Amino acid sequence: MKDERLKLGTRLLIGGIAGFVGTMAMTSAMQRLHRRLPEEERYPLTPREIVDSVADAAEVDLPDETAKDLTTIGHFAYGAAMGALISVMNPTPSKKSGALAGTAVWLASYMGWIPALNVLEPATQHPKRRNFLMIGVHIVWGAATASAMRELVAARETILAAGPDKDVPGRGTPELPTRD
Repeated sequence: MKDERLKLGTRLLIGGIAGFVGTMAMTSAMQRLHRRLPEEERYPLTPREIVDSVADAAEVDLPDETAKDLTTIGHFAYGAAMGALISVMNPTPSKKSGALAGTAVWLASYMGWIPALNVLEPATQHPKRRNFLMIGVHIVWGAATASAMRELVAARETILAAGPDKDVPGRGTPELPTRD
């Protein structure tokens, strides 16, 4: 089956899983690059700042552990949602087009809806090194998400496709005789 014939639900599933996987790669890169920032710029990255800003706007005092959990959930859910959106358009993007999609997600988020909703200042107001970090990790996210999408599409045609179930009792290879 060619990717253009994948049903919408399948594309959403593939993209959501791939976006989640891409978010793990992104999070790993964020953690490593954050350590390299100058000390005065090593405050929480934007996923946590978003949670804190929304909680402040709602006048909710979140315990730190709850805020960490909400940040993790929001970060991975958003990555999965963006992966699903990209997969609707193209479930087998190249790493290059995935990286471009990651950059587009950063631009639409940090220069678009996030400042428009007054959640954070636009990225033009953030320190340059933090912006470079966030753009870089969005490129990582996009490339990893694209790779995961292609792997999932390929897996559906090979290891997840229909075929003889030889390891299911009664369907395949006869059971080995037992010794007395």
